[in-house]
Amino acid sequence: MATVVINLEKGMPKVEAAMTKLRLELSTLRRIGVQTIKIIHGYGSSGSGGAIRHASRQLLCDQLKNKTIKAFCPGERFGPFENEGRQIVELAPALHKDPDWGRQNDGITVVVLR
Repeated sequence: MATVVINLEKGMPKVEAAMTKLRLELSTLRRIGVQTIKIIHGYGSSGSGGAIRHASRQLLCDQLKNKTIKAFCPGERFGPFENEGRQIVELAPALHKDPDWGRQNDGITVVVLR
């Protein structure tokens, strides 16, 4: 099954609305058997890191602790020269073919579901 993309930037939502969407999408995708997800959260219009990016990664940290997701990798570490990148590709080898592999894209996060 292909990687599903969740675009949290679309429509420029507030952080709360974006996190509601992310929770709902992750839950739905888990139920239907999707394994890999790419979240597009952007880096923030100020160039110093966006609130949606930070909130998304915090939500994913919480879900990892609760064992709701298997793993996640920030886009800036999603590549062959980073341990996190190599580890997530071991869990889901198809991610190696993702166009963002090795591009150090701060505006995305890759997730592997349980």
